[in-house]
Amino acid sequence: MAAPIVSLWAFCVLHVALATVYFQEEFLDGERWRNRWVHSTNDSQFGHFRLSSGKFYGHKEKDKGLQTTQNGRFYAISARFKPFSNKGKTLVIQYTVKHEQKMDCGGGYIKIFPEDVDQKKLNGKSQYYIMFGPDICGFDIKKVHVILHFKNQYHENKKSIRCKVDGFTHLYTLILRPDLTYEVKIDMQVIESGNIEYDWNLTSLKKMEKSSTESKDWDQEKDDKSQDWEKHFLDASASKPSDWNSELDGDWQAPMLQKPPYQDGLKPEGIDKDVWLHQKLKNTNYLTEYDLSEFENIGAIGLELWQVRSGTIFDNFLITDDEEYAETFGRATWGETKDPEREMDAIQAKEEVKKAREEDEEELLVGRFGGQENHFNRFHRKDEL
Repeated sequence: MAAPIVSLWAFCVLHVALATVYFQEEFLDGERWRNRWVHSTNDSQFGHFRLSSGKFYGHKEKDKGLQTTQNGRFYAISARFKPFSNKGKTLVIQYTVKHEQKMDCGGGYIKIFPEDVDQKKLNGKSQYYIMFGPDICGFDIKKVHVILHFKNQYHENKKSIRCKVDGFTHLYTLILRPDLTYEVKIDMQVIESGNIEYDWNLTSLKKMEKSSTESKDWDQEKDDKSQDWEKHFLDASASKPSDWNSELDGDWQAPMLQKPPYQDGLKPEGIDKDVWLHQKLKNTNYLTEYDLSEFENIGAIGLELWQVRSGTIFDNFLITDDEEYAETFGRATWGETKDPEREMDAIQAKEEVKKAREEDEEELLVGRFGGQENHFNRFHRKDEL
């Protein structure tokens, strides 16, 4: 009798005090995955997914995942979860991908969407927050995409991150932290890390926005100041001080009064801009608008990609705020089946070599004895004549 398959759900419950698991999918309940994942019907030519562990695997049931099935097709499928914001929290995105068909050109990445994404109309123009994972095409493109949606634009990591190109299952992990540091892992090994602000070329964009914001603040304050300055009037009750020396002190002028009362240290129009620096620094909206790794209402995960040759298997999806939990989950899934998968592939490869050798030998024997038979028949017919 086969041993029962135990999901990590129980582990999630025990770990919930330390980690928040926003989404987790292992496809351990048969065809019920269709109740959670929605195929896009935006294009009738979209390719279809099936549940499969492939031609070789570490565990026939545990290694089942979403597999692309049709060559030369676009694919679009997604699953919803309870919306959340990662503001002030670490965001960990993790999954496994297996290019069993030895990918020649196609995507193996995932996308994280806002909660209002239309799953039925999901397509390449659907707005997403994060795109992460391998992309392969020919000899030139063998990279890991890390694209972030920022100020209504998509920005990709400027570093070249190489992906795996073999036919085995690999674990991809993206970690975005509140301090703007990040890590990209493959098979639980850090292959790239750094600072989001610099590695996405966003510093110049932030400086431009900061400068624009400060300029607007200064212009507005200048306008307000000019309008308020017009309300000033000479203090008619004032008199020149007895010690005033016109030659040394210049012409005396009565002080200005204001109605309403003088406020916020207003100065005459034309004052040097730097005096108002403390006023400008009060406005820090550009900082809160540009939290580079924070997203509101994250609510769906999906596969929206193109493949020339189908056969890729996606599995073990995880979105959490806990790096330790992600590592534990990775060990309990990919970590448990990666070695048996390679062993099965090696056994199959040996069997294929053996089978090919036997077929070659059989062809040689058939050719040899078939030739002798033809020689006998030729001389036999000659004797009869």
